[in-house]
Amino acid sequence: MLDDINVLKQRDHDGALDVAARLYAQLTYEVSLRDTDNDDRPLRSVIIAGMGGSALAADMIKVLLRDTLGVPLEVVKGYALPQYVDESTLVIASSHSGNTEETLSCLEQAREHGAQLAITSAGGKLEEIARENGIMYAPMPHDAQPRMSVFYNLRCMLRILNEYRFINDNLYEEMTRSGEWLRTESARWEKDTLVEHNYAKQLALLAVGKTPVFYAGSLMAPVAYKWKISWNENAKNVAFWNFLPEFNHNEFLGWTSHPIVKPFAVFDLVSQFENPRILKRFELSDQLLSGRRPKAIRIDIQGETVLQQMLWAATLADFVSIYVAVLNNVDPTQVDLIEKFKKELI
Repeated sequence: MLDDINVLKQRDHDGALDVAARLYAQLTYEVSLRDTDNDDRPLRSVIIAGMGGSALAADMIKVLLRDTLGVPLEVVKGYALPQYVDESTLVIASSHSGNTEETLSCLEQAREHGAQLAITSAGGKLEEIARENGIMYAPMPHDAQPRMSVFYNLRCMLRILNEYRFINDNLYEEMTRSGEWLRTESARWEKDTLVEHNYAKQLALLAVGKTPVFYAGSLMAPVAYKWKISWNENAKNVAFWNFLPEFNHNEFLGWTSHPIVKPFAVFDLVSQFENPRILKRFELSDQLLSGRRPKAIRIDIQGETVLQQMLWAATLADFVSIYVAVLNNVDPTQVDLIEKFKKELI
């Protein structure tokens, strides 16, 4: 089925696979900041407020900067900012639509607390607020769903942090340089490549009809979260994720009871950059849980740096989950129920 172009066109009529095939182009998107004037006040902490796919880039940044950022960085996924927020805090409000109510709530609180502000969105109320109040604004393009605009979002956030002199432009430039590399890598997963040569299609066939559980180490934890998001929104499939070593302190034991045959597909997202003890935990966990859970499908993440590996694995997540959507006979693009929920919530 996955090699039948007519079936792919019929079930992916909005072209989600074509969007996935162009994700590499986001790596060279040039962010043009608006209203960059600021009062050069000393800043001692950073908060990024966002939900779902709009928070994913923030999770990635927290990992990418954990050894170099000289101030605390917190990701807020909800309505309320921490009480410590004050004029020495940079608050970045991130929402692809620009209308996410939790993010708007955080932005309003940040303004009340006198925090330094920045906004990134593809329009909506956030853009209006930025324009009306002269708040630093990093615009995102409108050409993809939030879950497939992560690289745009990542570049916008890196650009903002660079403008406030928290970081240099090394990661931003590394993304730019990685564009052609990711293009070559992801071309192997496109719809015209047959199953026998297409890793993304092969993984989709292993997972269809099952509930996937994604595990990663601490470095790639945001990637495991990305796989869950993609499965939920593209494949319309329940999915779960966790990371090591936390997994070994609780969830590990959860696999040891109930029938041995379980309707799950377990994926280990493994990076060679993880702490060697985490790599050992992957191996030992699979050994000790043999016969108690489905054998883990190991995905060795490719790339020469942590950033490249995040880009590679995030792109693969979209391809695989879209192919699962095709197998599930669901539309991988539309998220009608989420939109209905938002309207009913008003």
